[in-house]
Amino acid sequence: MEGDQSSNEKTQAKPPFLGKGMGVGINICRLVLALTFILSGFVKAVDPLGTQYKINDYLTAWGMGQWLPDLVTLGLSVALSATEFCLGIFLLFAIRRRFTSRAILAILVVMTPLTLWLALTDPISDCGCFGDAIVLTNWQTFWKNVVLLLAAIVVVRRPMAMFRFVSESNQWIVINYTALFILAISVWSLYYLPQFDFRPYHIGANIPKGMEIPEGEEQPRFETTYVMERNGQRQEMSEAEYMKVWEDSTWTCVETKTRQTSKGYVPPIHDFSLTEMETGDDLTDMVLSDPGYTFLLISPHLEHADDSQLDRINQIYEYSREQGYQFYGMTASGETAVAQWRDMTGAEYPFCNTDEITLKTIIRSNPGLVLLKGGTVIRKWSHNDLPDEEQLTAPLERQPLGHMPEDTAASKIATILLWFVLPLMLLTIADRTWMWTRWVRKRKKEK
Repeated sequence: MEGDQSSNEKTQAKPPFLGKGMGVGINICRLVLALTFILSGFVKAVDPLGTQYKINDYLTAWGMGQWLPDLVTLGLSVALSATEFCLGIFLLFAIRRRFTSRAILAILVVMTPLTLWLALTDPISDCGCFGDAIVLTNWQTFWKNVVLLLAAIVVVRRPMAMFRFVSESNQWIVINYTALFILAISVWSLYYLPQFDFRPYHIGANIPKGMEIPEGEEQPRFETTYVMERNGQRQEMSEAEYMKVWEDSTWTCVETKTRQTSKGYVPPIHDFSLTEMETGDDLTDMVLSDPGYTFLLISPHLEHADDSQLDRINQIYEYSREQGYQFYGMTASGETAVAQWRDMTGAEYPFCNTDEITLKTIIRSNPGLVLLKGGTVIRKWSHNDLPDEEQLTAPLERQPLGHMPEDTAASKIATILLWFVLPLMLLTIADRTWMWTRWVRKRKKEK
């Protein structure tokens, strides 16, 4: 009788999640959370500079823009993406189930009120949850986080109901491999360029088409202002005021700013322009309509540009002159910074003023090199991966450099599957097979 009573007490003590319906619901919530965190972490990891810019936007909105140096915000960017991706994988594989579910709940407890504040005050148009891959409004982001928060509450109450893909003894392999993989992705993207480019200036994008507004759509209005300096005093001027003083050598252009003054249909590309600094001429249409090749050396701020590849940059400029290609520098820096760059590098190419955010959107490198042909982006290079003189021995028409790269998004996805997903799948199959054979041997011994 005592044995039966003890058995009944244990049965009654079993939590309700052991029911099939509750178990299925918990694992559905677990998969939704895992896939969301994996996607969010991965798209941030492939564009760590973009995530850094978004962190800086938050700090600026809080009045803390000057508190943290760039190196710290970049470290936060890499750490944030790695944390989200790892937690997503750990939840998917049910690794450290209690800790992982609580960590995800803690993140959502912080992020949900934050996104409510964003929705109510709108200091930033896009929270950056999924980088440039998926752009949500602030209200969409808030309701998305509400759903995820509810799912996290369900999971954290019954974490042990999540079934495992890999046994506890082999979980360390998944933990270490996941962390190394996502950190390697970030380092690669920082040294070269993001493997996946979700921005409107991706390779293959035609800039003039990206600037078109469909018929019948209301056109937005933008205003460009110029920060001018004279005798140590700075003054912000409209475009009309700038045109009146640009010939006055006592004024120096420090930076340019572009802001939207009225809403309407906003084309993917709406702020691309080239204004030659020495003459004030607008070269945008000329460059975009040129059927030949144009090199654009892009540096949002020349003061912070990497100067380790100056010889290669000058070689590319000389090559472009020999072949009759256009070559322009694009920067948001003022004339003083351009003069210092020329003194340091011996640069002879003309510079054009462009909005800082536009330059950071075009390429995640300072400096970076973009090759256009007929207004279409043909190639992009980080300053760590510029073409060398051995690659510039013939006209671009006869070289691979003058054509679209062969690696497509599909091939890049296949590479990710080969190096990350496939090893984890093989580990899971091997682990399950090993556990099954142990169970079979145990059953045989019992008989």
